[in-house]
Amino acid sequence: MQDAASERERGRELMEHAAGAIVDGVERLAPAWVVRVVTRVADVSGVLDEQQRAALLRDATGAGEAGAARVAAELRALFSLPPEHQHATPLEIVRSLRHEATGVLARAGVPEVARDRFEQRAFPDDVYGIVPRSLADLGDDELGPLLLMWGLGKTRALRGSM
Repeated sequence: MQDAASERERGRELMEHAAGAIVDGVERLAPAWVVRVVTRVADVSGVLDEQQRAALLRDATGAGEAGAARVAAELRALFSLPPEHQHATPLEIVRSLRHEATGVLARAGVPEVARDRFEQRAFPDDVYGIVPRSLADLGDDELGPLLLMWGLGKTRALRGSM
């Protein structure tokens, strides 16, 4: 059985590994995720003509790049803190990408979508129903388990044993 100090160190190592992979995934995939969800919602609405859709895609591309940079910076800030001061989860921060996508859709005049009561309560500002459910929703299934790895690492780092 490992001593508490080595268990905490192993926890920090797990957190660091997951953190690096999560940031890399966000930088790589978040711009395309914003474009993808904006396009899907706009196309389902059917309210945009070709010219408006082209403008929407340009706006979504810029918003996706800005969102990826913002979220990656927020994740780095979170991960730079000691485990006991990391009060948000990486998924909470990644889910904020909805703000960039929502802004694009709202500026284009795309109507809000109907959402169930749970989603309205859980994400009141997600008026287009686009919030990522998991890290894998960004477009890479291998990102999904990283949140669990980060959480297990944090548990080890904080408790010293599992």
